[in-house]
Amino acid sequence: MEYVAVIVPSLGVGVLFYFAMKAIFNADRSEREALAQAEREAEHKGELPTKNP
Repeated sequence: MEYVAVIVPSLGVGVLFYFAMKAIFNADRSEREALAQAEREAEHKGELPTKNP
């Protein structure tokens, strides 16, 4: 039982770290999608020059 008491705090911190990183990556992905959508809308309206390949 002593081993469990030693491992549980580390596992708890690991789980919190996992969910924090998952939230950060999801927010970054959403922000990039929103920025890409805004750029597409601006190009469609003619507010930004189109990209040349």
